[in-house]
Amino acid sequence: MGTLPGATCFQSASHLATGVRMCLGVDAEKCTGCRICENFCSFHHEGAVWPERARIRIVAQDDDGPFVPNVCRQCEDAPCAAACPVEAITLNERTGVWVVDVEECVGCGACVQACPFDAMFLDEERGISYKCDLCGGEPECAAMCPSGAIRLSRGG
Repeated sequence: MGTLPGATCFQSASHLATGVRMCLGVDAEKCTGCRICENFCSFHHEGAVWPERARIRIVAQDDDGPFVPNVCRQCEDAPCAAACPVEAITLNERTGVWVVDVEECVGCGACVQACPFDAMFLDEERGISYKCDLCGGEPECAAMCPSGAIRLSRGG
């Protein structure tokens, strides 16, 4: 099936405590590289189509593909959260998703360095880090992906 290694829901004690587990599942073989996911993600979060600020990124292995959607894996141990010196990355109890509190984030980039999947990003202009928050439980990328390469996985 071409599922991106690691692009599955990880279940941690924190996830078990909330009774919720959500993440994006990816089938890389279905990805056409159209980047519609990046456009809808950026519009949802930034109010404008701005792929450079998308929380999901399409990575091309070369100019013609294959293309792989790179997404936050919602890691069990969340190295991004562990690296944050101000504890600005926390588990949302409603969705079971790790989220960045932009009011608390100091933009140091420690979380970006700690992410083993390059799924954390630093907005140097605003001085904050950001990552996929699954659009609060209704991810635009999964809803709008024309090939079905991205899907919301719910578990518990």
